[in-house]
Amino acid sequence: MSGLEIERKFLVHKSKDWKSLAKSSSYIRQGYFASVNTVRVRIRDDKGYLTIKSPSYNGGLTRYEFETEISIEDAENLLRLCEEGVIEKRRYLIDVGNHTYEVDEFYGDNEGLVLAEVELDNEDEQFEKPVFLGSEVTGDRRFYNSHMRRNPFFLWRDTLPEEYR
Repeated sequence: MSGLEIERKFLVHKSKDWKSLAKSSSYIRQGYFASVNTVRVRIRDDKGYLTIKSPSYNGGLTRYEFETEISIEDAENLLRLCEEGVIEKRRYLIDVGNHTYEVDEFYGDNEGLVLAEVELDNEDEQFEKPVFLGSEVTGDRRFYNSHMRRNPFFLWRDTLPEEYR
């Protein structure tokens, strides 16, 4: 898969029920390589992926993304070569209106953080916002997975309101 990735990212209210809305979930481990672009290897359940993302523009809303499936063996071997700071999370898929939200519940050093993303076909596309969505954080580098591996949530969690920690 390759092309433009257009997505909006939001914090998730801890007090709102969102897990019961999920149609599925998967466990993800991903690591990163040093690069001007974001280069990551990901294991999602029993499949491996290699992804390259350009720097974002338009306030973090849009960027070029290339992703290809690789063998699980290659993904495991590449994870060993990654820089320190593997991201671990469970991703839940929740249908809302005409879109599917990806809600990520983080583990390890990012425990307690829950983010929701919705991918769009164009930057001006309208979408239904479920009640569990909180503040928008699109373009806020603190919430990029590639950033959180070096500056994990536990270091700055107190900067967020209680309903997001």
